[in-house]
Amino acid sequence: MNLLSLGLTLLAAAFCYIALFHFCHMFQQAGYKPREYMKWLAEFGGARIAYMVGMAVLYVAVSALWPAAHTAWSWVAASVLTVLFLAGCVCFPFKFRVKNAKLPLKYTWRVRRLFGTAAVLLLALAALCTFCGAPLMSIVVAGGCLLVLVANALNAPIEHLVKRHYQKDAMRRLAARPDLIRIGITGSYGKTSTKFILGTILGEKYRVLVPPSSYNTPMGLTRVIREQLTDAHEVFLAEMGAKHVGDIAELVEMVHPTMGIVTSVGPQHLETFGSIEAVAKTKYELIEGLPADGCAFFPNDGAYTKAMYDKTTCKKYLYTLEGEGDIRAEEVCVSSAGSTFRVVYPDGEFSATTQLLGRHNVQNILGCVAIALELGLSAEEIRRGIAKIQPVEHRLQLIQGAGGVTVIDDAFNSNPAGAKAAMDVLAAFPGRHFVVTPGMIELGAREEEENRRFGEEIASAADIVYLVGPKHTRPIYEGLRAAGFAMERVFVVKSLSEASAQMGAQLKPGDVVLFENDLPDNYNEE
Repeated sequence: MNLLSLGLTLLAAAFCYIALFHFCHMFQQAGYKPREYMKWLAEFGGARIAYMVGMAVLYVAVSALWPAAHTAWSWVAASVLTVLFLAGCVCFPFKFRVKNAKLPLKYTWRVRRLFGTAAVLLLALAALCTFCGAPLMSIVVAGGCLLVLVANALNAPIEHLVKRHYQKDAMRRLAARPDLIRIGITGSYGKTSTKFILGTILGEKYRVLVPPSSYNTPMGLTRVIREQLTDAHEVFLAEMGAKHVGDIAELVEMVHPTMGIVTSVGPQHLETFGSIEAVAKTKYELIEGLPADGCAFFPNDGAYTKAMYDKTTCKKYLYTLEGEGDIRAEEVCVSSAGSTFRVVYPDGEFSATTQLLGRHNVQNILGCVAIALELGLSAEEIRRGIAKIQPVEHRLQLIQGAGGVTVIDDAFNSNPAGAKAAMDVLAAFPGRHFVVTPGMIELGAREEEENRRFGEEIASAADIVYLVGPKHTRPIYEGLRAAGFAMERVFVVKSLSEASAQMGAQLKPGDVVLFENDLPDNYNEE
């Protein structure tokens, strides 16, 4: 292989490395899960795959033309194709960049290791091409979107060791604190809101460590424990998320909670769970992991969580807005300013007021009240804590926008129950109602059905609708039409920025805009 061919091979390897930044971003958005990354590639990666294949063809053509370039025309042709290849290398990151990325690529140590492995792999393949020629490197270029998976597979043993090292350190720190009250929080929805509600209420008596945002994975909680837990903390709230059976059990094994609350069971992450029964089984792993003298808390949904309550043998509480329950809310009054209600429990009752919007948040508060009572807080401390609760960011968060427009930011809600609750909240506001949504994801075989029903629910609360993403929001569009909504007031756009630009010309003082859900960057249809 001459120097020119070697240069072309190294250039092809460099192109793969440039493209890796984009594919690694999408891999990170997919939670470093190969299966979810491949799903994204199948649904949204067509143009990227075509681009990579086109670059592979160009590379083969250039590699073949230069050695055979003996005439002026052949030199020109080879030069033009080489310039095209160079342009293709430069243009890829601009063509496929994620516009206005909600979560840019984070250069964690895992990502850095992945890039390092990919670099070594590409250099090794380039060296191998010295003997195998252009065909091998063309295959590498064409399959460049899979390079991130190959590097991830090679790094898997290292990542496992790193993960176990940090988790063991976190577990050691927890073991050194036998006095620490540990409360596990899980559910299909409501767990993050419950975590912050509970942290505020318990803060009236205890020093509470509340993990930020949605830190609900093994590595997320590990980081919180290692970086934030101090001897001053008396209570640790561990939000526990799951996408597969066994995920909660892993978190329970790490945290060893003495109390556990299951906020809900619903059709969330059905794509990976397969059925609601599997969801319920996984959520109950928290209760199964409690010690014999532990305490469990459940809302009375008349179905899954009620069945959990019935079969639980340790100390337990049932809370409800209506019907049977150890702790109940009565005289519930929900408005655009928040909610007022009476809490009734075996030893008394008290009135409470909260800024949080929606009846579902009253139920979340009730679960936290049950825990607070078990931990010895007085009715006055609990009432005072409820009054201090602030809306959780992106979860029915009320924002006063410019020009007298009210914004309800519910960008983190992506489940049927939460979406319905948001419509109920929106309906309570005066003025024209705008809904901006890309719909719901990860609902498996029920996704189209649930989004179609979501469209019907939007029709009962909205005046003007913006659907973000023509492909994904088609079922919502159909649901709106089936409900008899005036379709000339439905606008289908490709991005949130496009929706905001169009909506800006329509808004006037007194209007209310609900942003319901905001999909990750890897669902971008632009």
